[in-house]
Amino acid sequence: MTVRTEDEAGPGAPGRHAGAGTGSPGRPADVGSGTSAGAPAGTAADRLRGTRLAGQVQFLTARARSRGTGHANALLRRELELKVSHFSVLSLAASGVDPTQRELSEFLDLDPSQVVTLVDALEGRGLVERRTDPRDRRSRIIVATPEGRRVERRGNALTEASDREVLARLSHAERDVLRDLLTRIAF
Repeated sequence: MTVRTEDEAGPGAPGRHAGAGTGSPGRPADVGSGTSAGAPAGTAADRLRGTRLAGQVQFLTARARSRGTGHANALLRRELELKVSHFSVLSLAASGVDPTQRELSEFLDLDPSQVVTLVDALEGRGLVERRTDPRDRRSRIIVATPEGRRVERRGNALTEASDREVLARLSHAERDVLRDLLTRIAF
C-alpha cells in the first residue's frame, strides 16, 4: 500500500493512509509515544494506538469483537469442540423460541448457506434437530436435543467466563452500559 503524506494528498484525501501524519514528503510522521522512526516501542498496539484509526468506532468494535470471539473460541474449542458461531446457533436452538434457519440467518447476520453448514455440523453431533415448523410446514425449525441443551448450558458458562475475562478492566456498571449501548446499535 502506498502511503501519501499530507503534503502530497492534503488532509483526509483519498489514498491517504488513516493515521499517517505530517512527516517529511514520502514519509509519514511518527505516532504514539514519541519514539523515533525505526525504534522499537513495545507492541504494535502500543505503537499504533495513537493513530486516527484507533479512535474510529467501527475499528474499535471490530477489534473488541475479534478479541472477545478469539477468547471465547479458545474456551469453547478446548472443552466442547465448538466455535462461537456453532454455539450461537445451539444457544438459540436451546432457547425455546424454535427459530427457523431463515430466522437464524437474519438474527446472526450470516448467509443462509453458513447457517445450513453450522446446523449440519451440530445435527451431525446430535446437538440439534430440524423439525417441521408448525406455523409453516414449508419451513424447518432448529431445536436442541437433550444433549444439545446440556452442551449449551456448559457453553453458556464458558462464554460468560470469557466475557468476565475479556471485560475485566471494566466495572460491572461499565459492562452494563456497554451491553446497553451495543444492544441499541445492534437492534
